[in-house]
Amino acid sequence: MEESMEEEEGGSYEGFRQPPPPSPSIPAPARETPGGQLLAMPAVSVDRKGPKEGLPMGPPPPPPEANGVIMMLKSGDAASVAKAAPAPTPGSTININTSTSKFLMNVITIEDYKSTYWPKLDGAIDQLLTQSPGDYIPISYEQIYSCVYKCVCQQHSEQMYSDLIKKITNHLERVSKELQASPPDLYIERFNIALGQYMGALQSIVPLFIYMNKFYIETKLNRDLKDDLIKLFTEHVAEKHIYSLMPLLLEAQSTPFQVTPSTMANIVKGLYTLRPEWVQMAPTLFSKFIPNILPRAVESELSEYAAQDQKLQRELIQNGFTRGDQSRKRAGDELTYNSSSACASSRGYR
Repeated sequence: MEESMEEEEGGSYEGFRQPPPPSPSIPAPARETPGGQLLAMPAVSVDRKGPKEGLPMGPPPPPPEANGVIMMLKSGDAASVAKAAPAPTPGSTININTSTSKFLMNVITIEDYKSTYWPKLDGAIDQLLTQSPGDYIPISYEQIYSCVYKCVCQQHSEQMYSDLIKKITNHLERVSKELQASPPDLYIERFNIALGQYMGALQSIVPLFIYMNKFYIETKLNRDLKDDLIKLFTEHVAEKHIYSLMPLLLEAQSTPFQVTPSTMANIVKGLYTLRPEWVQMAPTLFSKFIPNILPRAVESELSEYAAQDQKLQRELIQNGFTRGDQSRKRAGDELTYNSSSACASSRGYR
C-alpha cells in the first residue's frame, strides 16, 4: 500500500516527496534520508497540487519562516532552482548621472546659442550702438542680462566674447568710412558725434556683459571689457583720423567760435582718454581743457608768458574784439552802477 502511494505520488510530487519515517529498529543518527542533505531554499513560486482524496499526506510541513519557506530538496535540485532566478542584465541598469544633469539645468548647445541666444544679444547691441543721446531704447535689459548669464554658465563665454568683439569691430569700420567721406567743415562735428555715441553705448553694453567680464575676461584673459572696447575705437577710428583731425582742431582753435567750446572740449578730452600720448602732438591745445598738461611755470619764462598773452589779445582784436570797446563797456557798466548807487543812497538819506 505504501509503495503504491509513493508511485502514485511520484508523478504529482516529483522532487518534493517526503521520505518515509525511520523505522524504530534503526537509530535515528544512523539513518540517512533517501534524498540527500536537507537544503533551506528561499521562497519560490511553486504550483503544488492538492492532496488526493483518501490518501494520507503525512505530517504537515513546517510553518514558513519570515525570510522564506523551508523545503526539502535533493542536492541536485538546488542548482536548477538557482538557475531559475534570472540574473540582472547590464542593460536593465539606469544611468542616473546622465539623466539627472539634464533635469537640473536645460543644456544650451552651440546650435542653441547661435540660433536663439546670440541673435537677441546682436539686436540689442545694434540698438545701443546707433542710439542718439537721450533716446529711449525699447529693449529688456533683464532679458539680455539673463541671456548672458545662461551662456556663461553653459561654457559659451569664449564664443560670446568673440562674437561681441567682431560685432563692434564691424560697426566701427562703418563709422570710420563715413567719417572719411565727410567734408572738412563737418568733419570735427561728426567725429564728435561718433565719439560721444560710442562712449555712451559703452555705458550700457559693459554692464550687460558684466558676468562674462567677471568670470571669463578678468579671470582667463586678465583684461577688462571696457578697456578692450575703448581700444577698438582707438584702433579702428581714432588712429585712422588723428592726423586729419588734429590740423582742423588747431585751425579751429585760432579762430574763436568756429567750433563750439563744448565740442572742442569733448574731442580733446576724448582723445586724451583714448591715448594720452597724443598730447605731444598739440600740448597747448590739450592744456586748455586738461589740467597739468604743461610743465609748471618758472620765473625765468614770465616774459614768454606775457608775450603769449599779448599775441592772444592781438588775435582777438583782429577778429573784432577790440580792447577799447571792452574797456568802454566795462567803464559804462561801472558808471551806471555808481549812478544808481548814488541815487539810492541819496534817497535813503532824505
